Amino acid sequence: ELATSLRGAADRREGVARLAGQVAARRSRVEATQAELGRLRESLVAAQARGADATTQFAALESQVAGVEEGEEGLDAEHEAALEALETANAQVTDLTERLGAAERERTALESRAETLELSLTRKDGVGALLAADGVSGTIGTVAALLAVDPRDEEAVVAALGAIADAVAVESVEAAVDAIRYLRTEDAGRVSLLVGGSSSAPAVRAPIDGAQWAVDLVQAPEHVRGAVAELLDGVVVVDDLAQARATLAAHPDLVVATRTGDVLSRHHASGGSATAPSALHLQSALDQARHGAAEATATAERLRFELAAATTAQAAADDAHEATLERLNESDAALAAVAEQLGHLGSTARAARAEAERVEASLEVASRTLEQDTADLAELTERLAAAEVEPAESEAAILEGSARRDRLAEHATGARSRETESRLSLRTVEERARALAGRAESLERAARTERAAREKAAERERARARQVVVAQAVRIGADRALASLDVSLRRASDERDEAETARGERDRLIAVTRADVEQRAAELARLTDVAHRDEVARTQQRLRVEALQNRSVEELGIDPAVLLDEFGPHRDVPVVVMPGTEADPEAPTAVPYVREQQEKRLRAAERALSLLGRVNPLALEEFAALEERHKFLTDQLADLKKSRADLLVIVKEIDERVEQVFADAYRDTAAAFDVVFPRLFPGGEGRLVLTDPDNMLTTGIDVEARPAGKKVKRLSLLSGGERSLTAVAMLVAIFKARPSPFYVMDEVEAALDDANLGRLLEIFRELQEDSQLIVVTHQKRTMEIADALYGVTMRGDGVTTVISQRMREDAAV
Repeated sequence: ELATSLRGAADRREGVARLAGQVAARRSRVEATQAELGRLRESLVAAQARGADATTQFAALESQVAGVEEGEEGLDAEHEAALEALETANAQVTDLTERLGAAERERTALESRAETLELSLTRKDGVGALLAADGVSGTIGTVAALLAVDPRDEEAVVAALGAIADAVAVESVEAAVDAIRYLRTEDAGRVSLLVGGSSSAPAVRAPIDGAQWAVDLVQAPEHVRGAVAELLDGVVVVDDLAQARATLAAHPDLVVATRTGDVLSRHHASGGSATAPSALHLQSALDQARHGAAEATATAERLRFELAAATTAQAAADDAHEATLERLNESDAALAAVAEQLGHLGSTARAARAEAERVEASLEVASRTLEQDTADLAELTERLAAAEVEPAESEAAILEGSARRDRLAEHATGARSRETESRLSLRTVEERARALAGRAESLERAARTERAAREKAAERERARARQVVVAQAVRIGADRALASLDVSLRRASDERDEAETARGERDRLIAVTRADVEQRAAELARLTDVAHRDEVARTQQRLRVEALQNRSVEELGIDPAVLLDEFGPHRDVPVVVMPGTEADPEAPTAVPYVREQQEKRLRAAERALSLLGRVNPLALEEFAALEERHKFLTDQLADLKKSRADLLVIVKEIDERVEQVFADAYRDTAAAFDVVFPRLFPGGEGRLVLTDPDNMLTTGIDVEARPAGKKVKRLSLLSGGERSLTAVAMLVAIFKARPSPFYVMDEVEAALDDANLGRLLEIFRELQEDSQLIVVTHQKRTMEIADALYGVTMRGDGVTTVISQRMREDAAV
């Protein structure tokens, strides 16, 4: 106390005012420190809450990731199964499509062959004229179309039948006579006829060694079977001429035909090389083509049905594949989202822990500062009080001040306790008041609602009363209207009966008038048709005359009047002598014009002209030009084939070289990746896998990466930093497998933490030994290993400036 008094005296000498200012400044500092402590405590609580919340969410998401990863394996299996089913369906559809195309091509080829054979069977001689004639009865058809022979025996049967193989079958001799008379009348040529009809049963023939009876090799309809049997009676079929000679020597009364088309008998023989196919050959080929076309059509229909089913299965497999792929992508997206959330929550938890540690350190510093400032304030306060007390009263004042300070401290403590209790009581009363106010407000709302409901009910009751009065008035009016309606109804019924009677009379008059109109309309239509037919006939006749006039000018170069004057029916027709025949001097040189004879000559000339076909006078020149063109195209085609072969050899060599280079690069890169990946992911596994190892030209490369502690290998399931580090590992493996003078990398380590960044920088140091690295970065540690730094900054005038600094030289200095 004596020291305090001495200091007080000294302080009084230095100036009470300055001491009072120090006390005020120290007190302000203490208050600011207390406020800072409160803020830091709130920040600490908030940071701890954020950290705990992030930790809880992180644990929940980790358990969720485990479940999703288990489902991911099942989705992978489903996707692979769906993909395999889709590939199988695609292969089946492709196979059926190819088979259907082949069947369609075969059907088209057979139908074309059948059409060609039908055209070949269309005869323009007497056979064709007879088959096309409508006025000749008894014609059955061609013999070739009626007979059925095994293809191996066709040559022998055709040789045995001779001209009958190209003949026309008729029902009887009368039909044959009519057919011959028609051909002679129409001058349509000659024809061979097979006369059908009933005949005696064929005699039983004894078998002959090495030969077959020709009649047994032919199947014919009932109405021509007897005629065919008579024609082939005594004809046997053998394999070759040697056997035919032996058979004829043993049975001289028989006719022997070989399967190559040779015929031997005792007084006649024919044979030699193959000739033009007969009608029977053509008909057999036509039947085979039609049968093959029918089978090809059936096959195509069956394949088309199978293709439709396979296409449906393919669509279903494609839908299943798309569904599994979509579920797999959704699972990947969910895993990626969860991984991203885990990373975010981990960062949040770490940031919260770091903030809590920083706030705790700040709290400790602030607490020490507050203690020091409080002690300084107390000391300054005591010094100020001592300075203000007179020297004579210093000791008494000090004692009295201490006692007073103690009393005030106790009083302040009690006041703070009472204040706390009062605040708690006030808070409780306020809560109760708010609750009561809310309940009162709720009751008031209920009362207002009840009053409004009662008012609405009263209003509805009044409205119902008004409606009752109105309804009674309406009922009275309705009764009156009903009575009036009864009177009106009776009057309307009488008027309706009168109108019905009048309408019946009008309907009768209308029916009579309509019948008269219809009769007159029919007569008008008949007269109109007659006039129209006459007009059409006149028009057709005029057009025919004009066409004949134009034809006489265009084809003959003669004016129609001159043509009629010189070649009209009033002049005789000159007799034409056919080339190679001698003219009869006694025969007339001209005969009178008879229209029927001239029309017959015209038809014969037209048939001869059609048989001759079209004549091209430029055929030789066109043939020479086409031959020259064919030679040129043949040379060009040979040159193209040679060039194509050379190009294929070059392409093969290039493919082999590309395959070799790619295989070497892949092996080196895969080996380097196996070394680099464990260095960037300690304890992890990674490798490069070919999607199609059997085809190095079209294969792709999959990257499998499994960091330590994880079961997944898909890149989509890794976090952003892990994917970035895996990509860097892939690049480094390529750099090591195929070194380059320099590499340019743009912020490849931006998403990496300190540990992974350190591993990557070790790889960079190794690459620095053989190559130059140009790295764009914002990482301080990456800058520390650089040989030179280049920075771009912008001055105040908006112009950028490049700043460079060599790190190795500075370090050496």
